[in-house]
Amino acid sequence: MATDLGELLVPYMPTIRVPRTGDRVFKSECAYSYDSPESEGGLYVCLNTFLGFGREHVERHYRKTGQSVYMHLKRTVKEKPTGAAGGAVPRRRNGKVFLDLELNRDFNGEDYEYEDEAKLVIFPDHYEIPLPNIEELPALVTIACDAVLNAASAYKKQELDSWEEEIQVSKHARSLRQQDNDVRIPPSGWKCSKCEMRENLWMNLTDGSVLCGKWFFDGSGGNGHALDHYRETNFPLAVKLDTITPDGADVYSFEEEEAVLDPQISDHLAHFGIDMLKMTRTENGHTDNLVQRRVSEWEVIQEAGLKLKAVYGSGYTGIKNLGNSGYLSSTMQVLFSIPEFQRAYVGNLQRIFDYAPLDPTQDFGTQMAKLGHGLLSGLYAKPPMKSELIEQVMKEEYKKQQNGISPRMFKALVSRGHPEFSSNRQQDAQEFFLHLINLVERNSVASENPSDVFRYLVEERVQCCQTQKVRYSQRVDYLMQLPAPLEAASNREELLAYEVKRREAEEGVRVAPDPVRARIPFSACLQALTEPQNVPDFWSSALQAKSAGVKTCRFASFPEYLVVQIKKFTFGVDWVPKKLDVSIDMPDFLDLNRLRATGLQSGEEELPELTPPIVIPEDSRDNSMSNSTDSPEIDESSVMQLAEMGFPLEACRKAVYYTGNMGAEMAFNWVIAHMEEPEGSDANASQDASQEDFAEPLAVPSFSEPDLLGPAPTAGSPLDNQPPEESIAILTSMGFPRHHTIRALRATNNNLERALDWIFTHPDSGEEPEGVSDMADTEPDDHAPSSVNGNSDPTLSPDTDASGPRIKDGPGRYELFAFISHMGESTMSGHYVCHIKKEGRWVIYNDHKVSLSERPPKELGYIYFYHRLSSF
Repeated sequence: MATDLGELLVPYMPTIRVPRTGDRVFKSECAYSYDSPESEGGLYVCLNTFLGFGREHVERHYRKTGQSVYMHLKRTVKEKPTGAAGGAVPRRRNGKVFLDLELNRDFNGEDYEYEDEAKLVIFPDHYEIPLPNIEELPALVTIACDAVLNAASAYKKQELDSWEEEIQVSKHARSLRQQDNDVRIPPSGWKCSKCEMRENLWMNLTDGSVLCGKWFFDGSGGNGHALDHYRETNFPLAVKLDTITPDGADVYSFEEEEAVLDPQISDHLAHFGIDMLKMTRTENGHTDNLVQRRVSEWEVIQEAGLKLKAVYGSGYTGIKNLGNSGYLSSTMQVLFSIPEFQRAYVGNLQRIFDYAPLDPTQDFGTQMAKLGHGLLSGLYAKPPMKSELIEQVMKEEYKKQQNGISPRMFKALVSRGHPEFSSNRQQDAQEFFLHLINLVERNSVASENPSDVFRYLVEERVQCCQTQKVRYSQRVDYLMQLPAPLEAASNREELLAYEVKRREAEEGVRVAPDPVRARIPFSACLQALTEPQNVPDFWSSALQAKSAGVKTCRFASFPEYLVVQIKKFTFGVDWVPKKLDVSIDMPDFLDLNRLRATGLQSGEEELPELTPPIVIPEDSRDNSMSNSTDSPEIDESSVMQLAEMGFPLEACRKAVYYTGNMGAEMAFNWVIAHMEEPEGSDANASQDASQEDFAEPLAVPSFSEPDLLGPAPTAGSPLDNQPPEESIAILTSMGFPRHHTIRALRATNNNLERALDWIFTHPDSGEEPEGVSDMADTEPDDHAPSSVNGNSDPTLSPDTDASGPRIKDGPGRYELFAFISHMGESTMSGHYVCHIKKEGRWVIYNDHKVSLSERPPKELGYIYFYHRLSSF
């Protein structure tokens, strides 16, 4: 038999590989679907590419690649027999099989056990060889199989790239014994029981002792009494008191000497009288027991306490939470409720899969189609069998099992290279929405672009207050940011009274009053959006000098789907995003036709098309004349963010400087583009300052005396809008042609981020246009004020640019069909859910749980989605 198997595998031996360092083994999920080893057909892992495929898709991979040898993995979940001994970790039949495969959290490990099987399958005849079969298989095949079975899953490898240390569950968490000593921890006023420290306090989860932590290099900390207590008692776990929120808490294991997870932290805290749902962080970063405000928000938005009916089938599939991934789940649920996205990806599913690259896990279109099909097919949202329901009811253990799908592969792809979305931290759903639209735009150059439904034109009217002359320009946008003016709150007197009581409570160290939520009329928000705004540092081309200017914005076109974001988040003095506690009576029907732009009106006189002269500050002039080189202004916070990633400090300073202090993300891209440059290899360093030796100190080029004394460029001259050479270098280092990057920078007023978007939405024809200094693609006013929305694209108009944005204009009448809500203090924490109106009824999507909504909290939403009405 051994000889027969050896001879059978001989023709395929050249195609069988052993996983090497860096190879990703996809043994948990199909590349085209959400099939897994637990699916009915199991999972097939190619022994050449190590990609996983469900039974429906393995034939496609075989036909496309000719790879014949696959490892078939199958996991069966069974309920333990009555009387079987329970345990925290389920028993397995074969310890080596799926050693690194995660357990299904939908099944209680103490009540279920897993039986795993593996075998080799040879296509096209489906010849099966059971594993392990060490004696009968060739050595190479045995080594390859063993390596695949014991390899770390691809997801764990990808999560290591998030630059966040993966926190593990403590070995003490499930078996922790807490003392019944009647200790109750008050909601505030904590101090160390051995000293007077009131900062960095830790509560031991065994006996409830509140003690100070150790001193840290930044000056925070305490006298180390918490550690001393562990050495005396060996009580292993402690929780930091000022980190307790409904989201969780920071737990430290003294024995394991690292931060850990405690899955039962809520019960462990409740033992000492602490209710996590009633805890929130105040403005100073400490935890307080603000029951009414945050508990109300969490309960109202999630419709807690109501008997919500679970729904199943097509369009009602949930998405599992990967840990702070609610922003992604909510956004994708809403997008795939839109017919254009359904048609572009799910409607073209077979064509997308047939033309997918050899590695479909890295193809955006394939993963979008996979996610859309998973949400809309109903295959992963099947109701429990009637017999199962009866058995569960008889056992009084009935729970609505909604498995949902896990977006690990999708998240790994769309977040790749992004310093925030690739992490496991909570993110802003609005930022992710724009990030995803950007990816859709980039990957829809030669195909249907479903994001067209969100795109619209904004008309900006800028007026010089002294001469009354005006300038009109247009820009592209994808969502409307609606201000939340607190001064317009209908309960303003109540808010003022609360603020007085709150301050008195702080001064008198009394219990704070119940928080009051501001109620703001939608009409006041819309009025704040349309009011004229002062333009800082406005340069009037009519006066050829700085003057007072005002700007108003109107809709030059109306999109098919209008996205409205409530500007609930602001920055505190510590630059941490904070959330305004407001409710807004968002209407079900919206008529914005009165905000339609009108363009230049009769009697209005336009500002001349002149560019401000180049003005060099006196200190720079003096420094240049004396050949002195002072340090440039550099955002040190961005420098430190990069330095913490391990890059050389001087390289980080260069990156921030050459990207114009635009933030850590843009600077990070600069570092990645330049980190491979050998020192001293650039012969033309004097022509491009950004090409200096990577880790050498930053040397800022000074102005030469002839440039300072010479005449300023006149309007229309080649230097009038010549982009900075360092900006050109950043884009060309990404592989884009020089003439194309110059056009992009000119069209976006030298904004690097917008220029990159412009390049992807305006493919290069391959021919350099005549006259590199051609101004045809520039904005009408290079020094126009920045847009109200920080997410705007360059000024583009289909009338002036044949390759400009596709605008689907129509009437400005809309109906609300979905909204995303956020719970928590800031975008850096909390949770997201979404409500979508389907078949005339509201449905709540809360991670993997999908239910009919009883009371959709429309007044507490964060992002609202409206679809156009043909008639009101």
